[in-house]
This record gives sequence, structure tokens and C-alpha cells, in this order.
Amino acid sequence: MLAFIGFLKIPDDISARIRTRHKKFWSDPDAEKVRNTFLTKDDPLEKWKNVENWQRRLSNKLNSRNFALAHNCRVPQLYWSGRNIKDINFDAFPENYVIRPTIGHSSQLVFLMKKNYNLFECKTYSTDELKAVLQQAVNKNENLHFLVEEFLKNEQGKQKILKDYKFLCFNGEIACINVVDRFSPTSGTCTYYNEKWEELQSVNKIYPSGSYSLPPKCLNEMLAQAKYLSRSYEIFVRIDFYATDKGAVFGEFTPTPGMGAGFTNFGKKLMINYWNKYCRGMI
Repeated sequence: MLAFIGFLKIPDDISARIRTRHKKFWSDPDAEKVRNTFLTKDDPLEKWKNVENWQRRLSNKLNSRNFALAHNCRVPQLYWSGRNIKDINFDAFPENYVIRPTIGHSSQLVFLMKKNYNLFECKTYSTDELKAVLQQAVNKNENLHFLVEEFLKNEQGKQKILKDYKFLCFNGEIACINVVDRFSPTSGTCTYYNEKWEELQSVNKIYPSGSYSLPPKCLNEMLAQAKYLSRSYEIFVRIDFYATDKGAVFGEFTPTPGMGAGFTNFGKKLMINYWNKYCRGMI
């Protein structure tokens, strides 16, 4: 089901288009029901797409995992999921693991736990302290669940904060690849490349510009999977991957990156050109 804006005037500005999409997606009274109804990798594509603006389902990270699995993409191993925090048995997990919420943005409530140390906060937690933080979060949001997943290793086999490879995609076409060398949830540097790994001008200034980096060994795998997922997603989306010792691993979908903030003049022209060419008339 293609998501057309219909009678709405489509703004000729990438930031305004993203804000328009956000309003249309989430002002709907059924929005949270759509996002938080869980589907499995075995559900037919028709079931995923049986509501208007069905892509909202994939803003739930458990759904996005299952959608990626249904498209034969690699995802981190899942150790536990749910909202009954008291049931989490940390002794059953490896000593290094990742906790993330099913809904949210900007890496809020994400814990990259190396033993008892959260690399994102540079802070040590006991298991009781972790449970207290997670319990407080679910108490505030009846739709919130948490995932406990594998702490991925980079291509050199080390467990550390991984680079994010963010593909800005339009119905199977890749406008650019944003590589974020992250230091924390809110800090890092970024560089931009095309499919041939030729460095581009800065597309967005949310992160300061970094230096050129070599392409990941699994770049071709990332490209193929990003295009495949994007064609299925249909409309503009940012698709994140990690380069690991196992190859490309899917991260998440982001339909309204940064709420449209931070685009450079070059980035605005690039994004609008791709949107008009490959997703014309779509939300």
C-alpha cells in the first residue's frame, strides 16, 4: 500500500516534508496501536501492510527486527524481550549485552553493557540498579517493552561502540550513506559517501564532520540489503546497519531522522531530488 500525501500540498523542502510526515504519522489516534501491535517474521507481507501508513509498525524495534528477519537480513541475537522487568535473569546472558527500548529515539534508554559498565554513559550499574531504571520507564509508558540483545563485535572482533552506517533510501535507491563514528548517544563525527564509496559534501550538520574512513568489508552486503528493505518500505527512510565480524547486521528504521533538522544546502538539494524522482507524491 503506497502512502500518498493526497490532497496535502507537498513542501519543497526536506525539513518541512519530514515534519509533515511526522504529523501525519503520529497525530492519528490509532498511531500507537499500529506501532505497538507485534508481528512476527512469519506473518505475510500483506498483514504488515494492511493499515494506512503501515510503516509506523517499523518504528517499534521488535517489529523492525522481525521485518528484517522476514527479508533475510541478519539481526543481533535476542536474549530476552518484554516489560515484566522482574523476570529478567541477567545471569542467563553473556557478560556483555545491549538493552534497548522498543520505542524511542536518540539512543535514549540504550545500555551497551560491558560487564557492569554502560559504554554510552561511562557509568557502572548493578543488576538491581538496571532493573530499577527499566521498571521506572515501563511504569511511565504502557506500550514500552525492552529488548536484551547480543553485543555485536566489529569487523576486527572487538566489542566497542560500533560505527553506524546510515543509508538514506528512497524506494530502493540510496541517496547517500552517513557513517557516524559515535562516542556517546549524542556525540560523534560523521562522513558521507555515495554507493561507490566516494566521499560527498556534508549532508547534515547534526554531527561535526569526521575524516575519510575505508569502506567496511561487508559494504556490498549492506548495499543489497538496504535496497531490498527500502523497496519493501517504499517511502523515504533511513536504514541503519552495523559492520560486524559476521557481516552486515540490521539496526533500525528511522522515518523522520532528526525531525528534519540540520540539513545543509547540499543535503537539501540531494534529498529533494531523490524524493521527487523516486518517491514523488508519497508521504
